[in-house]
Amino acid sequence: MAKIDAFFKLMLEQNASDLHLVAGQQPVLRIRGDLERVQYKVLDNDDLRAMLYEIATEEKIKVFEETGDIDFGYEIPGMARFRANFFMQKYGVGAVFRLIPSEIMTVDQLGLPEICKKFAMLHKGLILVTGPTGSGKSTTLAAIIDHANKNRKDHIITVEDPIEFVHTSKGCIVNHREVGTHTRSFAAALRGALREDPDIILVGEMRDLETIQLALEAASTGHLVFGTLHTTSATKTVDRVIDVFPAHQQAQIRTTLSESLKGVIAQNLFKRVDKKGRCAGIEVLVVTYAVANLIRENKTHQLSSSMQTGRKIGMQTLDDAIMDLLQRKWISPEDAYDKAVDKDKFKSFLREAPPEF
Repeated sequence: MAKIDAFFKLMLEQNASDLHLVAGQQPVLRIRGDLERVQYKVLDNDDLRAMLYEIATEEKIKVFEETGDIDFGYEIPGMARFRANFFMQKYGVGAVFRLIPSEIMTVDQLGLPEICKKFAMLHKGLILVTGPTGSGKSTTLAAIIDHANKNRKDHIITVEDPIEFVHTSKGCIVNHREVGTHTRSFAAALRGALREDPDIILVGEMRDLETIQLALEAASTGHLVFGTLHTTSATKTVDRVIDVFPAHQQAQIRTTLSESLKGVIAQNLFKRVDKKGRCAGIEVLVVTYAVANLIRENKTHQLSSSMQTGRKIGMQTLDDAIMDLLQRKWISPEDAYDKAVDKDKFKSFLREAPPEF
């Protein structure tokens, strides 16, 4: 057992989502969104480096020492998986670990909209799950992939950096590929995937033009593609995909995207006030014929109106989702106001007038 495993055990006991180990500071846990220091000595750089290197391969250590940072997955059998990031900082080494639960929660357990199950059963197209870092995108995607795995008989390929949730093949064959270990890059894995008879492709992060272009190509050639972006709303997601491309290509990409995109799930995490834990406020865009026309004609500013009128088919705006959580008394008015798009809707719920910036 590695020395660092004691900290991971503490994470599980405290129900923490992240662990921060930084030379020159005490260990820190993120619990329900807040950072809390662990009653432990200040970490010495040499001791911390030895502790971190104990769980990394020689190859990962070499890359870290050459570049100053590295991502990889670490698993304690029977306990949990962790996404690890090592980095160099002013006072020495540092590391952040994100807990990846070994049990994949279902769409129903997470309280996700029913439309997520329909997205999992599509035969082709692009589904984007978006939100800020730490908003639960990976958990939502895992639940959707799990639904497909249980209810379809297809081939699923996941490409991640690093591998997070591990799916056991059920109705589907599931193959996990890790960037840097099993493939050179997201783009290289996507090119290879098209020759590997896939039905569903999960792209852990669509972070550059080439990856986005290949994901669109895969979605338009009869595959179901899931991807993530760090955008805060469905409208900004559509704009971001288009804006990645050079200006002279954008008209063509709007047409391609209007035909390939089937849905966008944009989410934010909120701290619950009724009990311990967090919940997600989720915006859902379903690409109907009318929505496709808005994308094609560069009228994305009208997408929020389409989401408001499309509730019957599963669409909802982030503000409507936040209002629902607030009325259930799951979240605080201050948190609702802070993360709302149209803040005026939530002013009346505040105990005191919001600060003016």
